[in-house]
Amino acid sequence: MIHRSRLIVLNTTKIGERSLVLHALSPDWGRRSFITSVPKGGRMALFQPLNILDAEVTENPKSDLWRVHGLSAVHALAGIRTSPAKNAMTLFMSEVLWRTIRDGAREEGLFEWCERAVLTLDALEGDYANYHLRFLLELASALGFSPALADLAPFAETHLNELRALVQSDFGTCMLVPLNGEARSEIAEILLRYLSYHTETRIEARSLRVLRELCSQLI
Repeated sequence: MIHRSRLIVLNTTKIGERSLVLHALSPDWGRRSFITSVPKGGRMALFQPLNILDAEVTENPKSDLWRVHGLSAVHALAGIRTSPAKNAMTLFMSEVLWRTIRDGAREEGLFEWCERAVLTLDALEGDYANYHLRFLLELASALGFSPALADLAPFAETHLNELRALVQSDFGTCMLVPLNGEARSEIAEILLRYLSYHTETRIEARSLRVLRELCSQLI
């Protein structure tokens, strides 16, 4: 059976010279891995983190690794791809999703929320240094557990006041909470520990280091 579906790129694994395993989030199957051919001419830009793709998916009754082809980008994401800081954010966000959501898991509305999160980051023209923190808070809600201040307090260490400001603010105000690069990084680690506790998965985002360096330059 053949389906048309959108896919959000979480990660990829190269198999030999001509094949690629695409780890993606889909509206129909949740997180799932697919196999595809490496595009001619090395068009690997198609598989950048959190790219939103249109794909033709062919089910394979003999394997969990279904094949995808006819891939194309649904959105150009020019606002992200021309910004080193936003690219670092998508690398972090995709790694968190990949390490948090188990293969085969499907949360109702998760794909749609993730797509909106990507398009929102793409559209922001300034004041987005806190965006990855808002993303982590919204991810917790999308996975079904509410990150209220009382729930975050045991993980907060010295950042309870900053977490209070982030949790109790609307989106626009959340982007304007004054934080330096060190505080953002420490709060991101707090939120990752909170997610790890609730998902019973150890989440170590290696990309946070790169994000820390780039976002420390954003005011």
